[in-house]
Amino acid sequence: MRLQKSFKLALNILLHSKLRSWLTIIGIVIGVAAIVAIVSIGEGAQLNVQERLSGLGADLITISPGFERAAGGFHGSFGSSHMMRAEPAITSGGKNLTLRDMRVINGVEGVSFVNGIISGRAETLFLAESATLSVQGVDSLAWRSIISAELESGRYLNSGDTNVVVVGSRVATKTFKQPLGLNRDLTIGGRLFKIVGILKEAGSGGDDSRIFMPIREARQVLEDAGEEKFDSFTVKVNDISQVDRIGGEIEERLMISRHVTARTKDFSVTSSKATQERIQDVTQTFVGFVGGLIGIGLGSGISAILPKVLTSFGPGGSVRTVIPISLLAEALFISILIGMVAGAIPAYRASKLKPVDALRYE
Repeated sequence: MRLQKSFKLALNILLHSKLRSWLTIIGIVIGVAAIVAIVSIGEGAQLNVQERLSGLGADLITISPGFERAAGGFHGSFGSSHMMRAEPAITSGGKNLTLRDMRVINGVEGVSFVNGIISGRAETLFLAESATLSVQGVDSLAWRSIISAELESGRYLNSGDTNVVVVGSRVATKTFKQPLGLNRDLTIGGRLFKIVGILKEAGSGGDDSRIFMPIREARQVLEDAGEEKFDSFTVKVNDISQVDRIGGEIEERLMISRHVTARTKDFSVTSSKATQERIQDVTQTFVGFVGGLIGIGLGSGISAILPKVLTSFGPGGSVRTVIPISLLAEALFISILIGMVAGAIPAYRASKLKPVDALRYE
């Protein structure tokens, strides 16, 4: 009965207060629509950033031999909070990375793939031309899951491939007079290889100028490659948010396995996680930013229309409005600040309540 009476009362108010009711409805619709639009833009922007960061390697960790300490500076372990004063201009060349190191890395929880890499330069022949090009030997399965460059044509390397290569965009189009194509033959380091894939232009210059081949072939093509040595490892993690933990654990385990300390460490562990965190901090305040822009646009529009209206209906004379640039900057700053505070205050208050009270509060 109470629900029925409430419904009748609400209907009666709507029928007898049409103007106020419609204004209320329009206000609610505009407010909800604005919130949905702003939140959807912010969420979409954050998702887009995360996808782009994944493409740029935010979910990758690189392990390379050698550890450099900047002169007069500080250094610290990956993911650690303590810092140590570095000895001036000390550079550790380090040992080459080994198959044992790869097994240690594979044993860390959260590691999806480990790509062992050897790299160097080799003389490459195509028809009557020759060029010394960068060659990278990779684990075919891991490399296919890690590489961010897309294919222009053909395919990636497959497990079990022999005497085949994938070439970068620059190698295919700008190295030789005649562009390279699929199924064309290249002679690399005295051995014949068939092109099975050509990568799209990445723009960074790295992958664009490389030839990729299975690591066992690269060990035969490149000089001083060794049988179980690696120039670097690229590690792909399951969860981007776990990059710091996984990187720190990899570093700790390798230090134990290689019998080194923070002062004698002969390898480096790096990632682009810090870039991701900085960008995510920016996107956290994006709802506030977009709201400020909408407010500035709406206010500027009203300020442009208002003089004409007041001049037409006023007692005489012209009416002017002036919008200082400093006012727009202050309004945008305040909107961003409000967006940050509006999210922090309710969360703080709710954290001080019991769960039942917090639900009642909401």
